[in-house]
Amino acid sequence: MNFTRDLRNKRFWRGLAMHGLAALGALSAVLGLFALFWPDMLVGKGFPEVLMIPAVALLYGGYRSWPYPVEQHYAAPDTEIRLVTGDLFHQDTNLVIGMADTFDIETPNIIAINSVQGQFLDRVYQHDASNLRQDLQAALATKQVIRTVNKAGNNDRYPLGTVATIKHQRKHYFCVAYTSLDEHNKASSTMGVLWESMDKLWDEVRIRSNGEAVSAPVIGLGQSGMSTVLPIQDAIRFLILSFMFASRTQRVCEELRIVIRPQDEKRVDMLEIQDFLASLRKSS
Repeated sequence: MNFTRDLRNKRFWRGLAMHGLAALGALSAVLGLFALFWPDMLVGKGFPEVLMIPAVALLYGGYRSWPYPVEQHYAAPDTEIRLVTGDLFHQDTNLVIGMADTFDIETPNIIAINSVQGQFLDRVYQHDASNLRQDLQAALATKQVIRTVNKAGNNDRYPLGTVATIKHQRKHYFCVAYTSLDEHNKASSTMGVLWESMDKLWDEVRIRSNGEAVSAPVIGLGQSGMSTVLPIQDAIRFLILSFMFASRTQRVCEELRIVIRPQDEKRVDMLEIQDFLASLRKSS
C-alpha cells in the first residue's frame, strides 16, 4: 500500500475534510447538549480536554477517507467486490485464467513464462504440460471448433469467450479465451470481444462455482495488446462493471476478488476505485 502517495491525493484530503467536519459538527452538538442539560460535568474542563474533540473528528475523518481494505458489499445482488494486492495463486478461491482462442499452453515460445497462464502451468501443474493439456481437452470436449489456423502450437480455434473450466485440487479454474492468436502467435483483442468474453465468463462462474468466491487478475494487461487502450485503472473499472451488470441479471457468486500484482499497485488510485465501488452501491 502506498500511504505517502495517498496523502498526496486530493481525493483523500476532500474526504478527510468532509468526514472530519461532519464528525466535528456532531461532536460539537453533543457537547452543546451536555452544556445545556448537565453543565456541571463541564466545569473545570480546559484546553487539553476541548482539544480531544477535533482530534477525534480528525481520526474519524482519516479512517473514513483512507480506503484500506478496498471493498464494497452490495445488498442487491448479495455480493462483494474486493481489491487486494498480492499473488493470484495464493488466493483461497476459484481462479480466472485468461487464455487465447487456441488454448495454447507452451512456454516460453508461445506463452510468456511470467504471464498468468504461464504461472498457471508452472505453479498449479508443476510445469506438467501434458496433464494440463489433457484437462483442457476434457473441458473443451463439448465446445465447437470454428476454424483452424496455420501456426506453431495449437491450430484449432474456438469462439472468443469460450470458457474451459478445470477442477483441480478442489478449485475451479475458469480458463476464458478473450484474445486471438494469429499465424505468428501474436495476440490481439478488442473492447467488444473483452466485454462479451467477460459476460460468458460470469455465466460459467454462476453455473459451476456453486456461489463460491472467485479471484481474477486485472484482465487485458498482458499479451492481449489491450494495455494501450485499457490502462490498469480503466481495466479494473471494466472488470467491476462487467461483474456487476452480470450480477444484476442473476447473482454470480458471493465475492469477486481482483488481485493486483505488487509491482502494479503504484499505478492504481485506490481512493478512486473505492469511490467507484461506492457509487455502484447507490445505483444498485
